[in-house]
Amino acid sequence: MRIMISLERLVRKNIWELAPYSSARDEYSGKEAHVFLDANENPYNDPYNRYPDPLQRELKAQLAKIKGVRADMIFLGNGSDEAIDLPYRIFCEPGKDNVVAIEPTYGMYKVCADINNVEYRPVLLDEQYQVHADQLLAATDANTKIIWICSPNNPTGNALHREEIEKVLTQFEGIVIIDEAYSDFSSQKTFRSELAKYPNLIVLNTFSKAWGLASIRLGMAFASPEIIQIYNKVKYPYNVNLLTQRQAMEALKDPFEVDKWVKMLLVERTRLMAAFQDLPICEKVYPTDANFFLAKMTDAKSIYDYLVDKGIIVRNRTRIQLCNNCLRITIGMKGENNELLAALRQY
Repeated sequence: MRIMISLERLVRKNIWELAPYSSARDEYSGKEAHVFLDANENPYNDPYNRYPDPLQRELKAQLAKIKGVRADMIFLGNGSDEAIDLPYRIFCEPGKDNVVAIEPTYGMYKVCADINNVEYRPVLLDEQYQVHADQLLAATDANTKIIWICSPNNPTGNALHREEIEKVLTQFEGIVIIDEAYSDFSSQKTFRSELAKYPNLIVLNTFSKAWGLASIRLGMAFASPEIIQIYNKVKYPYNVNLLTQRQAMEALKDPFEVDKWVKMLLVERTRLMAAFQDLPICEKVYPTDANFFLAKMTDAKSIYDYLVDKGIIVRNRTRIQLCNNCLRITIGMKGENNELLAALRQY
């Protein structure tokens, strides 16, 4: 088993030596205060006149209980996109370092690589949309800082073989990021519970899917306290606003409601996938562990355009590698799913 090289060697030198911005709310942390004359805020229009907690301490304390991860192992960001972008800024020297990722997968990994001028090396999944660790590792070199893995994967929907991911975690000396945005819909054990075993692991999660809070833009990263400290050093001071923190706190009061939504969506997922298999215009429905599925159609573009004319929007993934003539269908409410099926039966 290979051991992760030191965090100091992985982090960009300028980031390691960075003196982070010290916000007014950081400097008196741990003490009670009731008169705030430190941050040039307007004293009127409480509570929106005050800057929010820059480290979202109350929210993280509640989230830690639900996710089974210590609060100091949680980063909260402006959507998962912030948690995706920050590793490039932390670990990758622009124009020098590279990252490796599965293909097809979530497009923001490559977008953030391009924005940060970091080489992006995609490695194709096999015909069953599964990953082979040896191929991922073979694509790395001395300048590979990150390997990206999304499981359950987007747009394919399936969970990747755990033993292959574990092989990457134990044999790659750099950072492995596993995006588990759709893990609430899967029966697979999450890697979030194995952070102590893998010091080079970062696990992403989101409030946008199972929690039904896409509009508040709140993403999560789970990692060792040392990695989370670097995340917090590089992020913008008040990256999660008060309204978002409050709405997330409200949602965390009733996690059983989320469980109920997930169960209903899984029932609808089974029903909708079975109905698709009976459609003459559907050639194949791929297995899924997410709140969506991928379906190979006879003519994805034509069917997509037809549905748009009907006011029904799905995702046309036909231009994505290994997804020719495929539509990605998100599981909606029963009535929405019925409307989709009715339209397709009339195509």
